[in-house]
Amino acid sequence: MGLTHKSLLIKPDRKNANYKNVDFLIDSGAIYSLVSSEVLAKLGIEAYKQMEFVLADGTKVSRQVGDAYFEYNGEGGMAPVIFGEEGDEPLLGATTLESLGLVLNPFKRELFPMRLLLM
Repeated sequence: MGLTHKSLLIKPDRKNANYKNVDFLIDSGAIYSLVSSEVLAKLGIEAYKQMEFVLADGTKVSRQVGDAYFEYNGEGGMAPVIFGEEGDEPLLGATTLESLGLVLNPFKRELFPMRLLLM
């Protein structure tokens, strides 16, 4: 499989006119999304807690977390966002994909609307 990158709009909330387009690596195995602290600060997004994360190689890192509004092709939703530090690259995780009602098709390397079943 290849890597999938997409550009999404990010802002403090749905109605806010202050936004930034960010190019993300999509990782449906990651829980939260990550955006640089610098970008989040410029947008006025504030962290509300510190969390510890375990990377794929077992390394533990601690990062600030807040909430941001993400939008792709006109569809948007709020999701937690990790405040990236120097060397961290933007990452789009599963929580954000679910908030947007999207799933990653790894074969076509595209995002598609989630099929919802009423039970």
